[in-house]
Amino acid sequence: MSLFAFGPSRGPRWPIGLQAAIGLAGPIAVMTLLGLPALGYIAASGAFTVLFVGSSPVVERARVLPFVAAGLIVSAALGVLAAPSTWLVLEGVVIVAIGSAALSFGFRLGPPGPLFFVLVFGLSAHVVTSAPIASPVYLAAFAAGCAFSYLVAVSPLLLPRPRSVTARPLRDLLPGPALDADGRMLLLRVAIVSVIGVLSALVVDPARSYWVVGAAVAVIGVAADRAAALQRGLHRMLGTIVGAGLYALLALLHPAGLWLALLLGILQFLIELVVVRHYALALVFITPLVLLLTGAATGDIGDMSIALERIVDTIVGAALGAASGFLHPRRIPRAVS
Repeated sequence: MSLFAFGPSRGPRWPIGLQAAIGLAGPIAVMTLLGLPALGYIAASGAFTVLFVGSSPVVERARVLPFVAAGLIVSAALGVLAAPSTWLVLEGVVIVAIGSAALSFGFRLGPPGPLFFVLVFGLSAHVVTSAPIASPVYLAAFAAGCAFSYLVAVSPLLLPRPRSVTARPLRDLLPGPALDADGRMLLLRVAIVSVIGVLSALVVDPARSYWVVGAAVAVIGVAADRAAALQRGLHRMLGTIVGAGLYALLALLHPAGLWLALLLGILQFLIELVVVRHYALALVFITPLVLLLTGAATGDIGDMSIALERIVDTIVGAALGAASGFLHPRRIPRAVS
């Protein structure tokens, strides 16, 4: 995928974009109106549930997404438990990265792979230590957000046509557990970058280890290909830098309450429209979304030092993920006879 060209269209993306936007903005808007915006920001993270198996029929998504939600909730719970200890967080980042990668690749979950399990673990540990919120309340809000997002994702089943589709058995939707050669290589790359990423975070700030590892895991993705790793690494670096600039502009507006909910919903919708066709452009929207959401949950919106830290962390992580692509043997095109 070139920096100056869009990839091929894979069908309409607006339905999943709309679902993701509602899953993200809905909890923030509702809890803001109830006078509990902090819980809304936490519940909004549950919108990550919607982002999986987006190209599958709704009847099949209804079967798979509960497992995704359960994995995200477990990741959040582990983050909350590890939060009091820096060393536990560092170890947890590695364990969650490798464990979620093994399950994602072993059961052919597909994109976005293990990325959001790592981010949810790190964000949960970060928010619990940075914001005045009890751990059980945090987990309850996050689980409620996952449940809400699931309901949004399966809401088309209220219509007759989506219900008429026959769903494949769960063992066909999530075949495994088994790792083929590509899966084993992807898992090895995740293991390597998670360990090196955590060690590199010790040099700058251990609390940022999840972002370094998350950037590396995002670059690895689910494609066992050296060229894809290099392209995604470049896209992630440049997209994050431009996205940090967009965050700086949006932070000047001091978004809050319902306006923040609307802004985050728009960003999430735009992400889903472009992410499969132009990864760098998607990062331009992903970066301010994550910074705004995290900043709202911790009360740090507008802190540009955090944006600069994310640029550094992303460059380090993306470089690790791209470099790990060299573990794949170079694929030589077959001659056409």
